[in-house]
Amino acid sequence: MSTETPTAADLSPDELRELATRGGVELEDAHPEEILAWAARTFGRDLVVASSMGDEILVHMAAQAVPGIDVIFLDTGYHFAETIGTRDYYADFTDIRLRTVLPLRTVAEQDAEHGPRLHDRDPNLCCALRKVEPLERGLAPYRAWVTGMRREDAPTRTDITVVGWDHKRDKVKINPLAAWTQAQVDEYVETHGVVLNPLRQSGYASIGCAPCTRAVAPGEDPRAGRWSGTSKTECGLHT
Repeated sequence: MSTETPTAADLSPDELRELATRGGVELEDAHPEEILAWAARTFGRDLVVASSMGDEILVHMAAQAVPGIDVIFLDTGYHFAETIGTRDYYADFTDIRLRTVLPLRTVAEQDAEHGPRLHDRDPNLCCALRKVEPLERGLAPYRAWVTGMRREDAPTRTDITVVGWDHKRDKVKINPLAAWTQAQVDEYVETHGVVLNPLRQSGYASIGCAPCTRAVAPGEDPRAGRWSGTSKTECGLHT
């Protein structure tokens, strides 16, 4: 792909959409760090990484490829202590600019309005209040965002592109790890000494909010521990 990439600051939504489509084709076989470098050249300060700190490889890689990159973390009020500790490590010891985004209501305020343990009774509403709405505010200043999604993660993600168009938000969405297998992730983690969320050692393959996440058994689908016992498979950030 040519290194003379247009900058996105003055592009219209239609031009951004075209840029995303072209990038998705041209960067399909590129290394994730190359994809991140392209994104940095193209979007500059209009680029942000969204991380749950259950996608540690993405934050590590972004800090290496794009020093000083903005990273937003949605603090739902329900995270494991290990996840908050992982966030603090990356904020303090890697070259990122971390922004923690909070829901409009504390857990206590939400309990007062909707009743306690909304996540058990209506997990979709709980995710909408504590994840989706905060993400909208967090992404508002940017024209492109980066996620750690991979096609292997779940059946709902098998068709994601490395660069695509987020129709819901009219932004470019970049998934640099989309094509990577778990074996490639594991190799990168070992080679580069990526600091992982300690919950990995306890069998947590996909890490979300504590009330809605459990460890998975060997051979079990990695996302089987999310909203276990329900039909819910996604929090709504990517759907």
